[in-house]
Amino acid sequence: MITNIGKAGADTHGVLRYLYGRGRANEHTDPHLVTSWDGFAPDPGRDEAATLAQLATVLDLRVKQAGDRAPDKHVWHCSVRAAPEDRILTDDEWATIARRILNATGIAPAGDPDACRWVAVRHADDHIHIVATKVRGDLTPPRNWNDYPRADKECAAIEKEYELRQVVRGDHTAAKRPTRAEKEKALRAGHTATPRERLRTTVRTTVAAATGTEEFFAILRSAGVLVDIQYFPSGDIRGYKVALPGDTNAKGEPVWFSGSALGPDLSYPKISERLAPTEPAPMRRHSGRPLTAWQQVTDGVDRIPDVLEQADDVVGQAYITVLAETLDALPLIAPASHRPQLAQAAAAFERASRSRIRAHHQQAQATRRAIKAIVREPPPKDGALLAILLDALLLAVVAAQHWHHTHHHDQQAEAARQAAEHLRAAYEAAAIQPLTVIHQRGLRLTVTVQQQQAALVRRALPDLAEQILTEPGWPALAATLADAETAGRDPVAALTEAATQRELGTATSVSEVLVWRLRHLSNLPLQPAPGQPAPTPPPAQSARPTQQRRTR
Repeated sequence: MITNIGKAGADTHGVLRYLYGRGRANEHTDPHLVTSWDGFAPDPGRDEAATLAQLATVLDLRVKQAGDRAPDKHVWHCSVRAAPEDRILTDDEWATIARRILNATGIAPAGDPDACRWVAVRHADDHIHIVATKVRGDLTPPRNWNDYPRADKECAAIEKEYELRQVVRGDHTAAKRPTRAEKEKALRAGHTATPRERLRTTVRTTVAAATGTEEFFAILRSAGVLVDIQYFPSGDIRGYKVALPGDTNAKGEPVWFSGSALGPDLSYPKISERLAPTEPAPMRRHSGRPLTAWQQVTDGVDRIPDVLEQADDVVGQAYITVLAETLDALPLIAPASHRPQLAQAAAAFERASRSRIRAHHQQAQATRRAIKAIVREPPPKDGALLAILLDALLLAVVAAQHWHHTHHHDQQAEAARQAAEHLRAAYEAAAIQPLTVIHQRGLRLTVTVQQQQAALVRRALPDLAEQILTEPGWPALAATLADAETAGRDPVAALTEAATQRELGTATSVSEVLVWRLRHLSNLPLQPAPGQPAPTPPPAQSARPTQQRRTR
């Protein structure tokens, strides 16, 4: 059940005329009162002798009596809508709901003889409109501050009591939605997204790529965005506005959006905090060699589930912000065929990137620096690197969904779930080619080598061994174990580390998960190093693994 409280108005008769009218598309049917402040208000919908003017007059009585003391905007208008799958409520049920909403918001507290005058009008099966005039019987204004969150909280209680759909509710950290006028203007211009939405995506991507505030503005301008920077008298930057070329108002002027109008985390202070310079961390190495930016990002993403499980909330929120920046950056560097799904994943996770918990961004700066580095590196020719990163990102997004769920961040948890679906599709598409290459190499292993790898699995993972050895992904894991051994790794120790790094119970293909973990932990290329002995082909077998979906 959703409430929508509009801006206060000054025309009681005009609001009633709309409610009792036919609607913009003749959608209003049988408009009538379900209840009113005293139960005796005239109903133009069911009483032929009653008129809209009479109803407006009795509603406005105290406004007239208050005279100059009455507020200029005295009309309070609230719609209450049930979910499409909810049962049709009776008039009596809607009347009770209206009184509960009015009591919760302070417009008409229960049992208060001086409460504001109001009516509840129904002109459709699934919703009502409540109209009140904001002058009490003692000619004072009502105490209706924070009326929306109060009404929303009451709706949550009503949903449970009436066994209606329990709507996912937010914490007022969502980005502002485009207005109806913005949507219609975008459609007329041939765009599916409004300028506000397009600018939000561009600014978020720029934050992920930029190394400082100067570069942030430079990248925006190079992308064709109009930028207007505001300064304090001291010369320090106070804020910024952005606009799209060609997006103008009635006067032909650009339609500007401040950063905070695009998203609560896109104001200049919030961006400058994330882009603040920090001391670079020591270069991480593997087997004596420095890690590439891709490996550093994957390492950072790999740590996110553990951080969310163990760290305090401000650190957890910082890593969720960095996770969002990773998703924002990926469409810049991934192959074109994967960009649509990755862009959808980033757009979905945008809502999951914020909560009321203030992030301690300095905790996640090493991963943030690595993200900016991969944007500047040539795209990797090794398709396994993207698959490995997407595998790690999928786990991290699912962990973020769980973190938000445990913190009762309903909208964020749902957004993370949607992002995981897009990521899963992107991962499956990206993994096909490198998995096929590794799988084919596994099929060419000699029977003796395959038996040796199977023995290693039984030693390292006795409880999972038989499942792994019967999975379609087993040949790829056998080839990966052979590569790890050739690279000087102890395959039993490597398998044990890969298995304990994250739980495997929710994986549809355990062997596939272990392939990516082993290749990342052992820094294994997709193809064997020059000079590696060529495997002996076994008898003919299937040359391609069966692609499976993962449930996590």
